[in-house]
Amino acid sequence: MKMIYNVEDKPKFGQVIVFALQQLLAIMAATLVVPVIINGNAGLEGKDAMSTAAALFGAGVGTLVYLLFTKFKSPVFLGSSFAFIGSMTAAFAGAVGSVALGYLGLIMGAIFAGLVYVIIAIIVKFVGVGWINKLMPAAVIGPTVAIIGLSLAGNAVGDLQKSSVTGEKTLIAVVCGIITLIVTALCATYGKKMARLTPFIFGILAGYAVSVIFTIIGNVADIDALRIISFDSFKALTANGVGVDTFINVKPSFTFLTAIKGFGDINASYISTIALAYIPVAFVVFAEHIADHKNISSIIERDLLENPGLSRTLLGDGVGSMAGAVFGGCPNTTYGESVACVAITRNASIVTIFAAAIGAIIISFISPFIAFVNSIPSCVMGGVCMALYGFIAVSGLKMIQKVDLGKNRNLFVVSSILIAGIGGLTLSFGKITITSIATALILGIIVNVILSKKGTDEKEEEAEGNDAQ
Repeated sequence: MKMIYNVEDKPKFGQVIVFALQQLLAIMAATLVVPVIINGNAGLEGKDAMSTAAALFGAGVGTLVYLLFTKFKSPVFLGSSFAFIGSMTAAFAGAVGSVALGYLGLIMGAIFAGLVYVIIAIIVKFVGVGWINKLMPAAVIGPTVAIIGLSLAGNAVGDLQKSSVTGEKTLIAVVCGIITLIVTALCATYGKKMARLTPFIFGILAGYAVSVIFTIIGNVADIDALRIISFDSFKALTANGVGVDTFINVKPSFTFLTAIKGFGDINASYISTIALAYIPVAFVVFAEHIADHKNISSIIERDLLENPGLSRTLLGDGVGSMAGAVFGGCPNTTYGESVACVAITRNASIVTIFAAAIGAIIISFISPFIAFVNSIPSCVMGGVCMALYGFIAVSGLKMIQKVDLGKNRNLFVVSSILIAGIGGLTLSFGKITITSIATALILGIIVNVILSKKGTDEKEEEAEGNDAQ
């Protein structure tokens, strides 16, 4: 796939701003929803609740750290990781009523997870990446990347059908979501200049505008089915009157500000709880890190595991995750939505990712913009995500094209990963749950290793030759 803007290209300043905004819109919904989920799981409300703005700030900081470690050669944005939701919930559950200790646990957990990445990076630095290519060839990575997108299909379709006002499935919501998808696809396929490079912005604005029209009609006619968009996030800005906070978030709820108060409650038992909750998950996310970087490498046609090198991408991801958690509480990870955005727009400019990271930091202080993002209807984001998640799945399937499925070894590896991933196979060990994607990848690696014993290929080819005769 030929890029319109390659990694080292520098679009004009005005274009960069728009491109960066598009990257943010692509990743923002998922990044902001993680702290919302944790607030619900841990029962955090009011001043104790995790801040979505702080999570966005942390994502921006984490991405900047990642870019520095990768020498500005890897066009990937880091956002809040869903894989650590169970770990983050455990941090508050083990804090025994001390919210401050729970926040301290978030930072400690991110440090534990980041150290796993650092240790693996050091090993890779001395051993190289050859073992990874043997352990995870295209027959393993291709279907794994595919299920990253396919496993999210239910989320995209569920959001596509849902009204943000009633929370119920409505035909009008589907219409708004499909309009978003179609406008995005038309701009990406037939758009000229900026329209082709920013299809998600046009798609979201089109879906948002249609949602506003239906909602206004629904309010006037008092028909719930037509009410699609909720303006509660805007109302919250003036709930206590109009002031500075209405426009600028001058009191960011950074995680470390609350965590400092928890040092007096810390003990060895709690530290071990955090370690057990985070470290195993870090190994799982490491596997997804490989898949994401293999995917973006195939898109930009540059092997990022070789240059800047897996050791650097791991260090960037690990240290970036630590830095992000200090501010936002959420460990960060490379985002498939960001990779898909690069692929669809054919814009791999590292300047765009850098600007998006700076933009995330700045926007986290701009209250109206956060309110706008929070007001984007679920159905509109569902339409966008259908394109993003679908493209991730297709990217994986394109990798499988290079695999000879005429060989039983490859056939069994690919099929076991696809069925385990799509079927939702997970493994649980106490509070630790290995996601379906990681479980499928592990299964695929095991099957591939077993079937790749010396002499297997020769016997298979001999058997195929005898069948042919």
